[in-house]
Parts: sequence; structure tokens; C-alpha cells
Amino acid sequence: MFPERIETGRLELTALTPENVDVLDYYEVCSGNANDDIEVVTEFLPWEPHETPKETADFLDSLADQREAGENAEFVVRPREDEDSAGQIAGAVGLKPHWEHRTGELGIWLRKPFWGRGYYAEAFAELARVAFDRLDLEAVEILHRHGNEQSQRATEKFVKSLGGRHEGRFRNFWTGPGGPADAHRYTVSAGEYEETSVQDEGEAP
Repeated sequence: MFPERIETGRLELTALTPENVDVLDYYEVCSGNANDDIEVVTEFLPWEPHETPKETADFLDSLADQREAGENAEFVVRPREDEDSAGQIAGAVGLKPHWEHRTGELGIWLRKPFWGRGYYAEAFAELARVAFDRLDLEAVEILHRHGNEQSQRATEKFVKSLGGRHEGRFRNFWTGPGGPADAHRYTVSAGEYEETSVQDEGEAP
């Protein structure tokens, strides 16, 4: 159902499973042992730094089960050969279908050294394509915790590029470490995506 590997202009997205990602390598970046200031990275994320390699192993096993069941598709993000830090784990991006609503939820986290490179939009654009062209969903949504200004800027720019919109601020909608918090929801419909895709093709030289 979900692709195992996706290549973009600068990134390689590979299914985040034990077969594709070394447990200890992923533990290094999720625990903070890679010296990435992990508390800053996870401040607005729905998970906390991993404390043990077993926690990482269990997490990867769970993602593999979710992928097999068609419930969630997570991908490890790595820069391609022409990029700085080529081949390193830059973070992860995911597409979680809510089949009953015909909607796919997009999510991403990146290690701090990879912030500001435009990887957010590049990875999300490919997963939006999967959601609409491969899974035939009717909308994609992006959520971020209130107060996450960096995600807000990136999300607003990306959603606008696809003709989508900010749906609003939802009280106590976010769940994760620290308890409930307000969240912002953005959506792009299949029609909006198709319209912007046609416009982009029309503008191509």
C-alpha cells in the first residue's frame, strides 16, 4: 500500500522499519547522544527523547506493524549524495491515513543541524502526492502545537503553496508530554492540490 522508498530532488525517504534503519543509529539521534540539543528538537513534538535502545527497538517494531496494517507510514529522511551530510539520518516524516475521514495526517521532525534547508516542504510535497495520487484520499492535514513558531511559518508557507488553508486553533487538541495543549490545524483538499498542480505545469517552460 505504502511505498518503501521515495526520492526527491535532495532527499531519500525510506520506510522507517528495523529492516531499513539500524536500531542503535536511530537511538543515537532520538536520545540526544548525537549532540543535537534533543530537548529543543522535541519541545513541541508528541514524544520525548528515547532513554534506552530497547525503547527505540520497540518503537521501530510498532511502526512496522502499523505500516503492515495500513495505519501509518513513517519514513526516515536522509539527504542524497549531493547534499551536505549525505546519507545521515536527518529525521523522519510520516503519513497517517484516517480512512474514516478520507484524510491523511502529515507529520515531520528534523534534527537541528538540518533545520532551515527546506526539507520540510520537500518531504511533505511527496507525501501529499502519495496521499492524493496513490491512496486516493480527499484531504491532507497538518497539526502543530500552539506556540511552535517555526512549524507555523513552515506550515503556512507549504499549505499556501498548495492552495490550502488554516482551519483554526483547537483547544486542548494536542496530546503529548506535558499534557493537553492547543493545536493549529491546516488542510489541503484534493481539488486544491490538483488545481495548483495544473497551474505549476502550466507555468513550466
